[in-house]
Amino acid sequence: MNKNTRIMVVDDDENIAELISLYLNREGYETKEFHSGVEALKEFTSFTPDLIILDIMLPEMDGYEVCTEIRKKSSAPIIMLTAKGETFDKVLGLELGADDYVVKPFDSKELLARVKAVLRRYKSKNTGSKQLVIPNLTIDLNDYTITYHGKRLEIPPKELELLYFLASSPNQVFTRDQILDNVWGYDYVGETRTVDVHIKRLRAKLDKNDPWEIKTVWSVGYKFTLD
Repeated sequence: MNKNTRIMVVDDDENIAELISLYLNREGYETKEFHSGVEALKEFTSFTPDLIILDIMLPEMDGYEVCTEIRKKSSAPIIMLTAKGETFDKVLGLELGADDYVVKPFDSKELLARVKAVLRRYKSKNTGSKQLVIPNLTIDLNDYTITYHGKRLEIPPKELELLYFLASSPNQVFTRDQILDNVWGYDYVGETRTVDVHIKRLRAKLDKNDPWEIKTVWSVGYKFTLD
């Protein structure tokens, strides 16, 4: 049932890439393996993956750089891979647009569960028309664009999803855990600090005098206020 779902596997360890493909192929996914970030980016448009499994430690370009380049052209979900013991800044990866991460060595069932969960969240967010029109701001979740004061605003996918989520329920207070569950997914195991970092970045970009704002509700969370 997954035969039309294409997954790009990017890992410089050929054995690991082959093993991941084997797990995914057994579940019916179509895969293509790449052993460098440069190679993956070169073939990205022609392969058009529905999901990318991306190792952090790659030759020529590391996973962070590859993630950044992919996000310039696609909102396809990305799962980052990191070896146990490596320094991996989860917040940085998520800021750059990654959707989840898995630590190596990993259990095949865990990896498959992460893949299915991320794909499920992505597909649910891209079903139907999802556009919010607010004074001076239009958020379009269909093509992941934001128009702010009449100009297109370049913004990472997770920041866009966060803003869309808050703005969809104006004046409602959400805890950090609720935001994590709804924007990153109930199975996300990262820190609530991720929310604070993304809110800070959003505020820096939405710095004009508008009839709305993202307010901090101390000791609780955040809300999108609209006059």
